[in-house]
Amino acid sequence: MNERRSGLLLHPTSLPSRCGVGDIGPEAERFLDWAASAGQTVWQVLPLGPPGFHGSPYDNQSSFAGNPLLISPDRLREDDLLDEAATREAPVFPADRCDFEATARLKREVFRRAHRRLRDAARPALREEFEAFRRNEEQRAWLHEWSLFSALKERFQMAAWTEWDRPWRIRETKTLDEARKALSAEIEYHEFVQFLFFRQWGRLRQAAARRGVLIMGDVPIYPALDSAEVWASPQLFSLGSDGLPTCGAGVPPDYFSPTGQLWGNPTYRWDRHEEEGFSWWIARVRASLRFADFFRIDHFRGFVDYWEVPAGETTAIGGQWRPGPGERLFRAIREALGDLPLVAEDLGEITEPVRQLRDALGLPGMSVLQFAFSSEDSEHLPSRHTANAVVYTGTHDNDTTRGWFENLPAERKERALRASGGGEGTVVWDLMQLAAASPARLAIFPLQDVFDLGSEARMNTPGRADGNWSWRARAEMFTPERAASLRALAEETGRLPARAATGAPLR
Repeated sequence: MNERRSGLLLHPTSLPSRCGVGDIGPEAERFLDWAASAGQTVWQVLPLGPPGFHGSPYDNQSSFAGNPLLISPDRLREDDLLDEAATREAPVFPADRCDFEATARLKREVFRRAHRRLRDAARPALREEFEAFRRNEEQRAWLHEWSLFSALKERFQMAAWTEWDRPWRIRETKTLDEARKALSAEIEYHEFVQFLFFRQWGRLRQAAARRGVLIMGDVPIYPALDSAEVWASPQLFSLGSDGLPTCGAGVPPDYFSPTGQLWGNPTYRWDRHEEEGFSWWIARVRASLRFADFFRIDHFRGFVDYWEVPAGETTAIGGQWRPGPGERLFRAIREALGDLPLVAEDLGEITEPVRQLRDALGLPGMSVLQFAFSSEDSEHLPSRHTANAVVYTGTHDNDTTRGWFENLPAERKERALRASGGGEGTVVWDLMQLAAASPARLAIFPLQDVFDLGSEARMNTPGRADGNWSWRARAEMFTPERAASLRALAEETGRLPARAATGAPLR
């Protein structure tokens, strides 16, 4: 990506929807229309896999599967897989917050109806499309493991796989063969749900390309412990014979937390990954390219060295740094897949070896204006930005810029106002202008900043278990006036590629 661009950070769950959680149906296409009219040519999303506890998209139960909650009932009706009665008695959901649990209950029933309709109705073309999806060589391995994993979770009343009876937990061959036969209908159902997701996501990616919008994805460095991949490949993770982690991932005390963060994910056995030629990671990156044109790789530092905390610790303070695979991993991925369409999430306490790896790979790093005013020489100041970078006002882990500014100490407020050249009432827009004027080739604005929203619209507070990921935009926020202002900013700062005006795909 050599052209200057700007884009919007918005997870699909935050889109308007009448079903309790934003999805990838008509409202997502309307968002793309609005973004394109606003001169925004990148849409950054958070991870799109099936979330675990508390709805966190960074706690995926699969690194390969899609999130069923994002499937649009409206698109199912268009495919004649659903009738209006299926959602007629749906509860009234809040317009500005996600209700993950109620939406999951509603959509499970919707998907069951759609599956029965596919099997019973005369839809041979769609059935053939589904069968081709199941047979596709690129996804058969993960799809079969995910669908078996999902069926077994239901059999064990949604308990984590580490709590299943031992034969299933340790994957005894005879037990799994019997399970595949006994649960064949359930396995097909879960394959069908993934078919729906990727069918709809493929349609949305085509819609984005027609509007000249690239999708920027996000890949968490670790899968969740309770995930299909950890269950299917325990030898690749730091697990004991009981299936429980011997140590876990996290970060030491930092800007976000004085006791660090315990993520609950098992760390990798990098020695075993390397023995297998990093094949698991190659497959993961290949699968990630089905989700996005390019993607941010979370916690890039962890590939150089990572914070490992012994099992049983209640905070991350007692961890230690362990060496990661470094350039060997990325060389293997590049040899298998070609150029790496990656952005390195290089925030936090970054060492010189991390910078050296990022630069050796030619990857853009990240600069965040909310971090720029903590000191007079912060590396996040616009004067220190480089072209090969992505600049943000804030990320999903930050407060909104309005909320952040209102809670700043007086000295930092003064620095921010001096840099932005404006006043307190316009500081959010002024900082967006500062980001847009940056040398960085890509500028990303969280949608909450575009709408100048306060802390009530914050997406995530790291280290807090409850109340995250649930913010939603309301349809009336997407005004033509706001779009016109954004488009003018993109034009003024050279971030409107010439082809964007024609709607031609941008590469």
